[in-house]
Amino acid sequence: MRLLALALTLVAALPAAAQVFRPTTATLPNGLTVVVIETFRAPAVQHMLWYKVGSADEPPGKSGIAHYLEHLMFKGTGTVPSGGFSRRVAREGGRDNAFTSFDFTGYIQTMPADQLGLVMQMEADRMVNLRVPPHEAPPELAVVLEERRQRVDSQPGSQLSEHVQAVLYQHHPYRIPIIGWEHEIRALTLDDAMAFYRTWYAPNNAVLVVAGAVDAATVLRLAEQHYGPIPARAVPERVRLKEPPRLAGARVEYAHPRVRQTSLSLNWLVPADITRPESHALEVLESILSSPTAWLTKSLVLDREIATGAGASHDGSRLDQGQFSVRLTTRPEVSVATAEAALRAELTRLLADGVSEEDLTRAKWRLTSAAVYARDSLGGGARAFGSALTSGGTIADVEGWPAAIDAVTADAVLAAARRVIHLDRAVVAVLKPQS
Repeated sequence: MRLLALALTLVAALPAAAQVFRPTTATLPNGLTVVVIETFRAPAVQHMLWYKVGSADEPPGKSGIAHYLEHLMFKGTGTVPSGGFSRRVAREGGRDNAFTSFDFTGYIQTMPADQLGLVMQMEADRMVNLRVPPHEAPPELAVVLEERRQRVDSQPGSQLSEHVQAVLYQHHPYRIPIIGWEHEIRALTLDDAMAFYRTWYAPNNAVLVVAGAVDAATVLRLAEQHYGPIPARAVPERVRLKEPPRLAGARVEYAHPRVRQTSLSLNWLVPADITRPESHALEVLESILSSPTAWLTKSLVLDREIATGAGASHDGSRLDQGQFSVRLTTRPEVSVATAEAALRAELTRLLADGVSEEDLTRAKWRLTSAAVYARDSLGGGARAFGSALTSGGTIADVEGWPAAIDAVTADAVLAAARRVIHLDRAVVAVLKPQS
């Protein structure tokens, strides 16, 4: 009966022209946002709890604390023993995981649909009742350090990427690795992690996304039952340092004996005031530059045989400034100088002539098709809504994304490219074999 009295804002489905996942959304009185995606392709459900806090919100000198806390969240509560969360999920035929990014931290369980109440109960429990045995904190910190050694210190590409981020972002916390700098990770304590937990982990700072073979009314009833009693509390505003304008280019080169093939990239920050249509145009441009049938690959890989691969990446989903990159993997006999000159020439041509209608049509088809395929998986919609709602986006942004991509024109792509790609201000990254 209490559920019927809640001041919920229910959005059953957006207008037909914008429907993709057709979610139902609600906001509990304690501020928890709930998103439900009904899909009955399999008798399973995915439960994802997203917190609006990530590595870019860490206190100065405490890099890695968001990721360390993610690990410690599996150490139990007053009613669940250390490691008991994952063991119970596995016992019921499910699997669980977690992830940390710049702007959010997420916890995910994929379960039989009839076990949704169980994971809600346990996830709500550790939202407020985390109890880490003190003797287990140092070993878990060692696990984090080993993860850094495996993912960064033993990977030349990851090592270079850290240095590029630190140059590309001159002031913003995105310049700091999500996993943290090793010397700062070593200094983290259990008190640091618990202070971060008490600051940011609250229902009014979280988004719950449930996708699968369960109806929205059941999800809302269970959410009210398990998350509803948790009181809201004050959470700091996410105040981020602002990035100054880049007036000059930079170069980062790294040679390593484990590298066998040279690669290079040109990298730019996306302007802080970029509009959503401009961001969609950059997504289309990324798709064009990464296509094996478009002009960049045809010119540099097939015709001139300068590179073995070419592509681009656009990270425009962050709460703050994203970035745009164009990359090449060069042939062994081609020098870095030759490959870079050829890439710059192609980008100069792009900025002068724009993209063809044929490349534009193919790129938009690839992007919008991906949204259709995402409906066939439990995680596609859940991740889209979770990342959007924790990074400044809305339900309408996700549901209207295919239509927005379809509306992008060749002129819009050219205008966005000219706004972002300034060849004299590129941060050039080169990874090469050590001679």
